[in-house]
Amino acid sequence: MLWQNEQAPVFQEQPVGCLGTWGLWLMTAKVTSISPNPGVTRYNLEDQWGKLCQRRTESFHITSIVEESMHMVDNAIYNTMKRNLKKRELNSPAQLFSFFKMPERTSRDVSRAAEIMETSFLSVKEKVSLQHKKSWHPTDVLSADLLNTIAKVSGCLPYMLPPKCSNTCLANKYRLITGACNNRDNPRWGAANTALARWLPPVYEDGISQPRGWNPNFLYNEFPLPLVREVTRKIIHASNEAVTEDDQYTDLLMVWGQYIDHDIAFTPQSTSRTTFWGGIDCQRTCESQNPCYPIQLPDNEISSMGMECLPFYRSSPACGTGDQGSLFGNLSKSTPREQMNSLTSFLDASTVYSSTPAIEKKLRNLTSEEGMLQVNTLYTDGGREYLPFVTQVPSPCTQALNTEDSERIECFLAGDNRASEVISLAAMHTLWLREHNRLAKNLKLLNAHWSSETIYQEARKIVGALHQIITLRDYIPKILGPVAFEQYIGPYKGYDPTVNPTISNIFSTAAFRFGHATINPVVRRLDAEFQDHPDLPKLNLHEVFFSPWRLIKEGGLDPVIRGLLASPAKLQTQEQLMNEELTEKLFVLSNNGTLDLASLNLQRGRDHGLPGYNDWREFCGLQRLKNQTDLFTAIANRSIVEKIMELYKHPNNIDVWLGGLAENFLPGARTGPLFACIIGRQMKALREGDWFWWENKHVFTEAQRHELEKYSLSRLICDNTGLTAVPTNAFQLGRFPPDFKSCEDTPGINLDAWKETFHQVGRCSFPDKVDDGDFVFCSESGKQIVVYSCHHGYHLQGKEQLTCTERGWDSPPPVCKDINECEDQMNPPCHASAKCKNIKGSYQCVCTDPYELGEDERTCIDSGRLPRGSLVSIILGAIMIIGLMVLTWMVICRW
Repeated sequence: MLWQNEQAPVFQEQPVGCLGTWGLWLMTAKVTSISPNPGVTRYNLEDQWGKLCQRRTESFHITSIVEESMHMVDNAIYNTMKRNLKKRELNSPAQLFSFFKMPERTSRDVSRAAEIMETSFLSVKEKVSLQHKKSWHPTDVLSADLLNTIAKVSGCLPYMLPPKCSNTCLANKYRLITGACNNRDNPRWGAANTALARWLPPVYEDGISQPRGWNPNFLYNEFPLPLVREVTRKIIHASNEAVTEDDQYTDLLMVWGQYIDHDIAFTPQSTSRTTFWGGIDCQRTCESQNPCYPIQLPDNEISSMGMECLPFYRSSPACGTGDQGSLFGNLSKSTPREQMNSLTSFLDASTVYSSTPAIEKKLRNLTSEEGMLQVNTLYTDGGREYLPFVTQVPSPCTQALNTEDSERIECFLAGDNRASEVISLAAMHTLWLREHNRLAKNLKLLNAHWSSETIYQEARKIVGALHQIITLRDYIPKILGPVAFEQYIGPYKGYDPTVNPTISNIFSTAAFRFGHATINPVVRRLDAEFQDHPDLPKLNLHEVFFSPWRLIKEGGLDPVIRGLLASPAKLQTQEQLMNEELTEKLFVLSNNGTLDLASLNLQRGRDHGLPGYNDWREFCGLQRLKNQTDLFTAIANRSIVEKIMELYKHPNNIDVWLGGLAENFLPGARTGPLFACIIGRQMKALREGDWFWWENKHVFTEAQRHELEKYSLSRLICDNTGLTAVPTNAFQLGRFPPDFKSCEDTPGINLDAWKETFHQVGRCSFPDKVDDGDFVFCSESGKQIVVYSCHHGYHLQGKEQLTCTERGWDSPPPVCKDINECEDQMNPPCHASAKCKNIKGSYQCVCTDPYELGEDERTCIDSGRLPRGSLVSIILGAIMIIGLMVLTWMVICRW
């Protein structure tokens, strides 16, 4: 019978009662009475029943395996959080790096689900291989139904389905915070928490998911890959003193590149810091085992550093990729592992507003009638706003010496989790927070009838457009040079629905990381005359990592902004690719270890399976480099070429990030031909594939586009700092005062182009407001429409869209009802270890003493201390014992 067929290896045992049920059914039923079809016999009924039994058995075992994998992944996550709970005051560079690579809740849920799914498949493969002593792939036996069962039980399925797109008249007016539904035919294109795009097939050592270099004995063109740390030390590293300054561009060019990178790409690391099998701490093992992929140190460095490797965590897989790829419909072929982008791909200022509704809600001031963003309530910068602090304290940001707990300066809360990495980046985030609120206040003055939601969305729309303008008009041409800009991007020709704007893996993981080679090792803060500030000395880069206190307690934004405007960026030269602040002192806040950004970049490229340098040159239509002589044509520095060949042995083995970084610059550019090609193609896709691109004629009126074109980064600084003079081009290096001009002469936006008048139509009065929600006006087929929405944590009851008729609004306004998240059984908000408590508009995960919430804010972690009740009992017991002893002694003495 089929359920005993040796072709179906793993699942031979039957669930209890399966065979017995078949026997009972066969004895009590007549074949002819069951089926009128004369072709049905006892044997093919036996066959059908066998298949049914097999499916039941497979389902039974698959569910067990997935639950086992879930337990394994959750245990690893739990151990990670428990360790972090104990080391809150000990911030090693690796812990800091992990904290700022920690995605928000939705992305964490996707990452966890994908890791459970991947672990489930690996478990199935292992069980079958052990039983049959041969390599086996789960799709050889498992049906599509059972593959879907794994997706459901692991929690992946909801993140693999297309999103539901609204059909209200607002759909084409304002973009969704998640980036979904930008393209109606492909609503996941560019959306948050989806896989990065592949422009070339990945190269994994097992063809599915193992990174390049995972197996040290694996050969590429007959040679092993060099250790990434060795590449850093011999080719990339440059001392701080050896750095050459850029004679054309300011530090602001580098900061804008970093800021924009954080707008369009963030690949979350594994949610666990311990191995799934065995639960070994990734910081204590030098063995490659998921999710640990440690950076091995060369022999000559081990003794000096006292360790054999640097910790490194693999990027989370995207749901439905790797061994899970068969879920996309091809059961005979698996899809290699892909990595996820937890942000929207679009240039939409998600650095300001975030990419998820939950974080967006935290950032907004929902009590304001002016559509404002939250600001810091404890500190101001001479009356100007700072970013608010994160709510989870203590945060890992460093403090000034001798700071009392009551005076702590926590990490900043912004649309992107990395806002506090360095003070220059935090300053840029702060400028845009101020700009949103400045625009919102002025829009409210112009349009008193606008609702808070309308003002917020219109200000957000303007801020997003300004990000696009500064990036494509002012920044990218300087990076690519005029020839490559025209070749790969050119003039705007309108929206193209066939263009996929999704950020590509090669762009995010390699090409756009060229900017790391332009980071200056010194941060300067200048006075009003643009001279070194007498009270604020220049700082080495490692002194400003995760230090928002330096903004708040050391002079505010203005000295930092002046330093960015008047200090040159580091020039990327072939013999000075990255300064030692990044290769030796990354995220160093104490003597507790170090990280190396260059090695992290190289290891990340291998983790993601990026093809080598030559493959990407061929992709871009450039000549493949076959030998050392060919390399001299792309990289002029002969010494660097010789070092590359000494380490890599073969041009095809060169990591793409290193090869692209070392190339000769194109004329008037700050990149070579390979990175110019990749960056140019990506930027064109971001522009052409975005329905809400500012130049698309339906997005703004002609008058509004005319005003937006006047804007510049210099104007942003004028409007949101105390500076009164700025350069015409904030990216161009100049001298103060001859190359600066007054803010009064710097053009800005005239918001009169956004002025609207409310006209009451017929009996349609101004719409009623709703609690915990808001409305926005729009028009459809000449009719006045109002669309209601609820804040995150509430759901709308009633009609979402109301239309104005001759009798008035065609329906009463809806109401916003609180969502009880604790009732969600499919995706429970709290881990089973915690109790879910519903609160208005949200929920809380509550732990019983002595457990505490972990950093995921949903799992209860053993704090390692006694319960408070136990302590009280111990103290009371001790008092009673002492009392009895004293009393006894007194009685004995008297007797």
